[in-house]
This record gives sequence, C-alpha cells and structure tokens, in this order.
Amino acid sequence: MTSVPAPPEESLPAVAAPKVGFISLGCPKALVDSERILTQLRAEGYEVAPNYEDAQAVIVNTCGFITPAVEESLSAIGEALDATGKVIVTGCLGERPEKILERHPKVAAITGSEAVDDVMAHVRELLPIELDPFTGLLPVAAPGMRQGDTLAPSVKLTPRHYAYVKIAEGCNHTCSFCIIPKLRGRQVSRDAGAVLYEAYRLIAGGTKELMIISQDTSAYGVDLRHRTSEFQGEQVRAHLIDLAEKLGEMGAWVRMHYVYPYPHVERIVELMSQGKILPYLDVPLQHASPAVLKRMRRPGAGKQLDTIRRWREICPELVIRSTFIVGFPGETEEDFQLLLDFLEEARLDRVGAFTYSDVEEADANALDGAIPEEVKQERLARFMEVAQRISREKLAEKVGRVLDVIIDELNDDEGDLPGTRLIGRTKGDAPGIDGQVYLYAGDFAGQVKIGDIVQARIEDSDEYDLYGEVVHTPEWRPNVPLLGHFGKH
Repeated sequence: MTSVPAPPEESLPAVAAPKVGFISLGCPKALVDSERILTQLRAEGYEVAPNYEDAQAVIVNTCGFITPAVEESLSAIGEALDATGKVIVTGCLGERPEKILERHPKVAAITGSEAVDDVMAHVRELLPIELDPFTGLLPVAAPGMRQGDTLAPSVKLTPRHYAYVKIAEGCNHTCSFCIIPKLRGRQVSRDAGAVLYEAYRLIAGGTKELMIISQDTSAYGVDLRHRTSEFQGEQVRAHLIDLAEKLGEMGAWVRMHYVYPYPHVERIVELMSQGKILPYLDVPLQHASPAVLKRMRRPGAGKQLDTIRRWREICPELVIRSTFIVGFPGETEEDFQLLLDFLEEARLDRVGAFTYSDVEEADANALDGAIPEEVKQERLARFMEVAQRISREKLAEKVGRVLDVIIDELNDDEGDLPGTRLIGRTKGDAPGIDGQVYLYAGDFAGQVKIGDIVQARIEDSDEYDLYGEVVHTPEWRPNVPLLGHFGKH
C-alpha cells in the first residue's frame, strides 16, 4: 500500500467525529438492522458512543410487536431523551409514530424499520459531519457487500465467533395475533449470491456459526420466483435448499431459525443428516389444537406430529425448538389438553411459551372468548412443567456422550487458573434462547479461547443445561480462506 504523507497541520485542522449513541431492542432480525445502521455510521465517519455521557445524539432501534416490548421501547426512548435531548427512533415501533409522539413529543425524528437511509439523513441533519478529505474517500458500502444488496452489515453486535444472517425481510402470512406484515411489509428476499458473499466474508473473518434468520425462512426466494444470482462464478437459485447446500460447503456451523414446516423442509433435514448444516430447526408452531390454529390463521393444523416423525426418521439427531401461545382467545380446556398431549408425543427438545396478550391492530383483538389472566397463568405453569420434564429427560440421554461445544464465555471461580471453567453450547443450542454447557477445562485449562469449538464428555444434566469436561481441542478449518491469524481453533 502506498503511504500518503500527512498534510501540513495548518492546511487541514483535525476533524472531531460526532458521537452517536445506539440502543438496539427486539429480536435477532432487528439486531441485523442495527448492524446495518452502525455500519453506515462508521462508513460516514461517525463514532459510536459507549454511554450517554459521550453521546451527542442517540438512535433507538425499537420493537413494537407485543405490549411489553412497546413499553420497553418507549421507556428506552424516554431515558435517551432525558440524557441527551436528541433522539432518532427507528424500527418496528417507528411504524406507529403516533404511539411514540403521544409519550415523547420531543423526539428529533421517527423512521420505520429497514430505514437506514432515512436514519442517516436525520443523523446528518442533527450532527453535520465535516468531511475529512482522506477518510471521506473511503467507499460507503460495507466490505463484502454486493452491489444493490442493502442487508449486508460489516459492523457486528455479536461476538466474533457467531453472527445472524438475514435472508429476507417482511412476511406474507396473515396470522391473527401478529402485525409484522403491517410493520415490515410483505416478504422481500435477498438474492442468494448476496447472502453467500456475506456468509463467506463472515467466515473469512473468523465467524464459526451462522444463524440464518427471516420472518419465514422456509418461504425464502418465493417473491423472487427463485431467480438465480452469481456466487463465485456460479449461478445459485434463491431457494432455501440451494442456499443451505452452498452455506454447508463453507465449513461453519449453519443454524436455521423460523422454519415453517413446508414440504421442502424435508430436503433441509436430509442435509442435516449428511452433516452439512446443524441438525437444528427452530419451528414456530404456536399451538396444537386445530380449532385454535384456525383462529390464529396458522398453517399445518393437525399435521405437526406426522411432519416431526418424518424429520426424525431422516435425521435422528435432529433438535427441534418451538414456541407456543397459551391462553389464546377461545382456547378451551380441551384445546389446552390437546397442546399438552402434543408435547408428550412430539417430545420437542427446546420449548418456549408465553401467555397471549392483545397486540394493538392485531385481528385477534376482536375475537371472542377472552381467557382470564389467572387461567392463562395456571395453564402456562402446567405447560412449562411438562416441557421441563421432557427437556430434563432428553438432556439426560446425552450424559456419557462426547459432543462438540462452541465456547461463549470463560467462567472461572475465584482462585481458578485462567480458563479453567468454560460456558458453551452444543450443536443443539442457539445463543440466548437455548441451554448451555458448563465445562471444566481440565488439562486444557488456559488453552481454550472464546469462540473455540471443543469436544467435551457430558457428565451431568438438569432441566436445561449440560455439564462436562473438555477431552479434545480439534483444529477448526473451514472451507473459506481465513483473513489474518485466528489461532489454532
């Protein structure tokens, strides 16, 4: 690289970069939006402030799906306003500006979701930046971003060893309890080449686990009519099967989230059985009673058990996680018992549940048969009792096995040698929502780093977590050339 001599001090005064604070709320899909905005801030020369004291303005990326999330967002906006007086609101709640202005009329600007350009326009207006003639020559696009692709961030909010990759935005479903299509619009998929180039860049930078996300991952590419796009000289179809095959060839852990049980998912499970992508499916089932599913306007009523049996026949190691709504309007005790019976038969590995609450503008608000709050809570407790027992039994089956574990944290007790105790996850555990593995490093104390993938013998388990000891530290070699030196693992 040719060095450029510094200009005389008197001809180019130092440029102080404005500092912008950032608050990111909501789901992993919103986290990717935050990464895109931060990428653009950095590209245009702004600094990201680590606290309110250093921030000249604050961007709040909000969630607006359910009432508790709306309240959390409004609270965060108020806190940022009190601290800096200059707040730009974006994200899902930004699609309902009247809700924000009712509580916080002094916000500087409001944009909706996926509004990077609008957010940046407001940032420039609030905090004009003096163009540096040297850094100002840098390209605005993120490294690895393909022309025309607006969803590939280069700034990450996750640790280096894992990342979320958003393959589509919006949703075509009309679930009665959900307003995502109203907030984020109908589905818009990315070209397969854009996704694959982003994944390639991430893995080359040391990322070992990719979480594939969208509102309906199974429907990826439908809006594009599954058109092809270029990746490393090949034409790749915008279809989940083709995308998963190509991602699996890169050698990183590939984890699928928000997968609706469409027929072609069987082919994805076949890839899992072949070891190409992780044997893990996050499937939002929501309920098991045909009557409740009909009122929810959810697909697949009455077919879930048959589908799950077929998947497990194809890939016995498959780990399935799902979420359910308890106390939906009109849910009878018989409906709820059908849900409990389904849990007993399906024996899902990872299960989350929450009680139904009205979502502003959702069609379900108009349904009759509202369930009293005390009944909702009683049903939720019964549901979780069954789910916890099943989880405890399934995890106990792993005791004595040697499993691959990716390390997320060091967990040393006082007096331990550094790196003696570790916290990680198996291939069946996604970060932040599933269980963990608590490990003793043993002979490998001090040798294992955050982000390493180790092999561990499982010695104990409980309702959600596993416990064991590291027995081997294999070398990690993806099928992507690494940029720089990232150590042995």
